[in-house]
Amino acid sequence: MFFKKAKLKKEFDSKLISLMKETKDDWQQSQIIEELMDDYELSIIAQRKIAESKHFFLYKEARIRKILLK
Repeated sequence: MFFKKAKLKKEFDSKLISLMKETKDDWQQSQIIEELMDDYELSIIAQRKIAESKHFFLYKEARIRKILLK
């Protein structure tokens, strides 16, 4: 049972790219919600910061793996 390293790398890189796109959409959506907000709610601000930190964590991982987005 030998696995090809290149095949696994491509598979997990594509999963990482799709996850990065999802987190970017979540982050942008939370930014829009925060801009439209009238009150100062900590829960909405915290959700935005969580989404932002998730996206940048995945971005750093992609840089470590040397993944190019197309």
